[in-house]
Amino acid sequence: MAHQHSHDHKHDHDHGHGSALERAERLCAERGERLTPMRAEVLKLLAASPQPLGAYDLIEHISAEGGRRPAPITVYRALDFLLGQGLAHRIESRNAFVACDHAHGHADVVVFLLCEKCGAAAEASGDELGKHLADVAGRAGFAARGQFVEIAGECAACRRATSA
Repeated sequence: MAHQHSHDHKHDHDHGHGSALERAERLCAERGERLTPMRAEVLKLLAASPQPLGAYDLIEHISAEGGRRPAPITVYRALDFLLGQGLAHRIESRNAFVACDHAHGHADVVVFLLCEKCGAAAEASGDELGKHLADVAGRAGFAARGQFVEIAGECAACRRATSA
């Protein structure tokens, strides 16, 4: 994740599903992978949601949109594929998932900002933190892969609403 700006980059969930899906289609074509309709549907739902979604949330959304209720294993397989391709991330503390439309390197740190009031999740750059963590891991002879940090708190919109 190469950012040239010093400010944090956050997902724009209102407009992110198009870019996430376009990136997924491009990457799958380049890698010779298949973006099945179920994988695409799960990714679209994740990208359109400001909150991370669990597998059963996804099942409910899919059936509510007039589709047949998918079996949990079908949704979990789609999630595994998206995670494996770097198209989604798992929020461990919530056992839920978010779409990702960024390319992350193995040494990058992904920072999730999790609002405890509205449930929103935003992704921020962890470039500086990543350098420090890579140094710590390197001194121990450890090669880090997939570094994720979750920060719980209150998002700017909820803070504005509270102070108004």
